[in-house]
Amino acid sequence: MVDRIYFKSVYAREPGGLLVEVATIGPGMAVDEDPEVMGIALALPPWLEPHRTSIEARLTPIHNPRTHG
Repeated sequence: MVDRIYFKSVYAREPGGLLVEVATIGPGMAVDEDPEVMGIALALPPWLEPHRTSIEARLTPIHNPRTHG
């Protein structure tokens, strides 16, 4: 079992090499972010924070209706 912060996963590899992931629904995306502000800023799990600058540089800005009337 792997704790992915937003859900837990179990991985298995099929004999042909295919990796299968089975994940829980919970605890959900509200673990580290209030639902009222979700989507306003990029939230990353702790293991990706060191790569934030690189990740953000590759993203295309999108229109967020909650921040742009």
